[in-house]
Amino acid sequence: MTRNVGGVDRMLRIVAGVVLLALGAFGPLGWWGLLGLVPLGTALVGFCPVYPLLGVNTCPMGKRAA
Repeated sequence: MTRNVGGVDRMLRIVAGVVLLALGAFGPLGWWGLLGLVPLGTALVGFCPVYPLLGVNTCPMGKRAA
């Protein structure tokens, strides 16, 4: 599995994941807030399974193994 999620992309995913989880815990989203685990997971692993399908790679060292 090669990394395809770069630094800025990772930070945005972390922020989005935390916001979704917070909205789920304290706001109107309820259980839907658990979807925030998806961007958090992809940010932590550094790989997004949808990116290869779209031909996207935001990681400058994308050819390197994770």
